[in-house]
Amino acid sequence: MCYYNDIMALDNNLLARQKLAAALFPKIEESPQMIEARYPRRQLKLGAMVTRIAPSPTGFMHLGGLYTALISERLAHQSGGVFFLRIEDTDSKRAVPGALELIINSLAHFGLKLDEGETELGREIGDYGPYQQSKRASIYQAFVKQLIVSGQAYPAFETVEELEELTKKQEASKVAPGYYGPWAYWRDKTPAEALAMLDKGFKPVIRWRSNGDPEHQVIVNDMFKGRLALRESNQDIVLLKSDGLPTYHLAHVIDDHLMGTTHVIRGDEWLSSLPLHLQLFATLGWQPPVYGHLAPIQKLVGQSRRKLSKRHDPEASVTFYDEAGYPPEAVISYLLNLANPSFEAWFMSHPDKRWEDYLLIIAELKKGAGALLDFQKLDSYSKEIISRLSLNELLEQALTWAKKYDPPLAQAMSRDLAYTTEVLNIDRSGERRRKDIAKWSELRAVIGYFYDDIWAATPLDLASQLGDYSLSEIRTIAQAVAASYKPQDSQAEWLAKLRQLSQTLGYAPDTISYRQNPQRYKGSFGDVAKIIRVLLVGRNQSPDLYAVMQVMGQERVRTRLANFTG
Repeated sequence: MCYYNDIMALDNNLLARQKLAAALFPKIEESPQMIEARYPRRQLKLGAMVTRIAPSPTGFMHLGGLYTALISERLAHQSGGVFFLRIEDTDSKRAVPGALELIINSLAHFGLKLDEGETELGREIGDYGPYQQSKRASIYQAFVKQLIVSGQAYPAFETVEELEELTKKQEASKVAPGYYGPWAYWRDKTPAEALAMLDKGFKPVIRWRSNGDPEHQVIVNDMFKGRLALRESNQDIVLLKSDGLPTYHLAHVIDDHLMGTTHVIRGDEWLSSLPLHLQLFATLGWQPPVYGHLAPIQKLVGQSRRKLSKRHDPEASVTFYDEAGYPPEAVISYLLNLANPSFEAWFMSHPDKRWEDYLLIIAELKKGAGALLDFQKLDSYSKEIISRLSLNELLEQALTWAKKYDPPLAQAMSRDLAYTTEVLNIDRSGERRRKDIAKWSELRAVIGYFYDDIWAATPLDLASQLGDYSLSEIRTIAQAVAASYKPQDSQAEWLAKLRQLSQTLGYAPDTISYRQNPQRYKGSFGDVAKIIRVLLVGRNQSPDLYAVMQVMGQERVRTRLANFTG
């Protein structure tokens, strides 16, 4: 009789939970089994990885997010797998207009090819969608409905004020904060009590009934950090919010299972949640993917390192690098260098290869502290990549950036494309190509002086550039060179003529002659060349002066020198 009564009690409890589940989700008729049938297992070759980037549309795209996306993309594509974009947009309060489009455009701008997901705003590709979590509410609710029936989840009706009071009591009692064990008020309430609250119009959250014990450890093998021993979670975390949308914890578990994700690459701020996520996979009866947690990219502030901050560091946003004019390939190459230090040697020895040809080495990603953002290293990659561009590529990329961020420069460059092509081609032949452009925002300083309207609008700072020379001496040299300059002279003829002119004006023909007898000369040939350079380009450094004057042409050279009045 006792056994019979136990069976009857179990049946009654099951019926009560079924009634509660039906009341909580009256519109959910599809079962989890039916949903799983819509998401068949992927047919992949052995070893192929399915990875994803799953940002929230809550503002700009973080450099760390691009770093994570790059590693995920590389691991998927170099293994013959799938890389997809999923938008985790279940927190409508934090959503920022335009953020979704920014995410999509950023991935495309940096050349990360998506196999599935929203590749254009409003257009999805792939058979495992929808790829926006806000469009998958019924899927999550179907699985939570099943957890209600099985007793592994329950509704909780606390108000915000009641939860705040709970936290205060825990602080006073000096116990761990959270909703668990004796502090989980609705954990042991009956289905009848929950139904009574629903009848009164109260909307609950749905919580997971955790069976974890913090005294127990979960042993995991992180693909980057290796073997870890982490404490189990005993928190009855929220699975569904009162608006019917899931929390990240539940949504990513269900989605990664249904979408066939094999490897989850994410920031190590999620490492503390890993036991909880593995426990949720176990609750649902699923095999979890392999997790890999990346240390964040850091910056040096004084003598201290800290994580790049969305609030305080403009360089945390990927749009910063576009505005500055770094070629996308330079940013990606730099991030690959952060991931794999061996990338640099490969990059320098394979000038004809693109970054997609590099094989990312997982073992090199096993680092403790986060990589330090180094703009000098980024600039060196960028200079090298820009130097490798063909002349047509150089012109196209420079103009594209200028049209977007420096329209006056773009107008000047576009006015005579043949002239601009000659400007950009200076010192680009031979093995030692010029590498004085690290980013397109430097274009105005590097080539702006070739254009008369930009030159006229740029003040000439003689005090800092030519402060050691009198205005009358500068004027004398300028007018003498202007009168003698002939563009048909070869470089050797031009150089000999300039040396002779320097001697006529009282300057030594070379540095050695000046050092041997400084009292005899006003200076050396180098002083004359420096003065001419500053008067033509506005600074004492430039590409080969002869080449600069050849491109500028006789009229422009003579006008700038002869019209100098100081």
